[in-house]
Amino acid sequence: MGFRVLTGEFAHETNTFSVVPTTMENFRRRTFLTANEIPAQRLGTRSEFGATFEAAQKFGWTLSHPVAASANPSGTITAETFETITGLLLAGADGGIDGALLHLHGAMVAEGFEDGEGEILRRLRAKVGADVPIVVTLDLHGNITEQMAECANALIAVRTYPHVDYYERAWQGAELLQRAMLGEIHPRTAIAKRPMLRGLNGGRTQVGPMRELIERGAALEQAGRALVVSVCSGFTAADIHDIGPSVTVTTNGADPAGQAIAEEFMDYAWKTRAFLSVTNWPLAEAIGHCKDGEGKHDRPLVMADVTDNPGSGHYGDSTDLLRAMIVADLQNTAFYAIFDPQAVRDATALGVGNSGSLTIGGKHDPRAGGGPLTVTASVVSLTDGKFQTFGPMGGGVWRDYGPSALIRVGGIEIALITNNGQATDTAQLTSLGCDPARKATVAVKSNHHFRAAFGPLAREVITVDGNGLGSMILKTMPYRHTRRPIWPLDPLE
Repeated sequence: MGFRVLTGEFAHETNTFSVVPTTMENFRRRTFLTANEIPAQRLGTRSEFGATFEAAQKFGWTLSHPVAASANPSGTITAETFETITGLLLAGADGGIDGALLHLHGAMVAEGFEDGEGEILRRLRAKVGADVPIVVTLDLHGNITEQMAECANALIAVRTYPHVDYYERAWQGAELLQRAMLGEIHPRTAIAKRPMLRGLNGGRTQVGPMRELIERGAALEQAGRALVVSVCSGFTAADIHDIGPSVTVTTNGADPAGQAIAEEFMDYAWKTRAFLSVTNWPLAEAIGHCKDGEGKHDRPLVMADVTDNPGSGHYGDSTDLLRAMIVADLQNTAFYAIFDPQAVRDATALGVGNSGSLTIGGKHDPRAGGGPLTVTASVVSLTDGKFQTFGPMGGGVWRDYGPSALIRVGGIEIALITNNGQATDTAQLTSLGCDPARKATVAVKSNHHFRAAFGPLAREVITVDGNGLGSMILKTMPYRHTRRPIWPLDPLE
């Protein structure tokens, strides 16, 4: 008889500096599926759940899949929301399980719990006992804690940024879990950290120390010296005690060699802590560069505002960059996106083909990248915001950005969305009738994930400081709850 396995998704990257709390409505706006709703949405996709369903078929598991819940990064999760989703997830273990394969994030903060994932895993471990193996997949931007490492048998972080290997990591977790349930292995995980607020090149896996350590970890796995080596760069927009990079090493049993590997890797992370492969352009210089390239190329310049990245829990409605683009009269340009449900409703009231005055963006915190911007715009298209994504990060999964509009101001086509989200798939524009490949300039709100889908289109990619919430956090360093001393807030050698 096959094993009974609990699986589920509860994922959120929490920006504690955001003034917008995360509620059940935020999860419903992105992903909130229960029980039998999940297979219809995830079977056959290159997602974590897609891999888990395939593994269950291969190994003959009986799956308990009570909930799949993820919300766009935003502020601290309310206590009620945390308890509701955690309760659903843990109820899936009622009646007993042989193992668990959970898909979490690693940077969740809820009211009352700085270490959201650690609390979920603590409760699950208390419920199922010490002998049931628990395997967890994570984002490499997790702020990983000792409690997570203690309560889970294995922590498996993605190894790409943009994250295009969730499917592969879930399969890795499934295969390890099967071996553990059969008694072939007894995974245990060690963790190492250093007094670092940030490092490892922000998690970028193209060049630098993050890539080097991931490659070294994979080699150790291949050689049989570790079951799993996970390198996480941390998430800096979280004012919590356990912020920062980490290395976790899973071995067969509590092997001191695992701790030694983790410490060695973190020594290198500390040594290379200041390495950065990306420099953000000042706003004026970036706009001038875009203008200079108009009409001279057959591929777009892709410009990313990294300081208002919804994927980091920023508001997604800052206007400084867009305002500068309009003033510069950029032509044949696409802008994704302004998160503004009211502006979508106003554009809908105007109607496709009509023009009028619209006030867009800047409504959450005008200090963070500019206040509301009033424009005379024509409405190009209106959609329900639902479409299937087939880009490198999409995996065939359907997304829902809520009622959406494409408006045109001068030579700039601007996407307005109801459900916040960064630019990760070209369908976010093509579904609105805008072809980014044909533009001279494509401006997006994203830190790095945009590169997977938009990078191949670009003649050049630049990142810009648009004065958003991310810029405010970086410049003011408003940390109050992190452990101290810690680099770069304190002078450490």
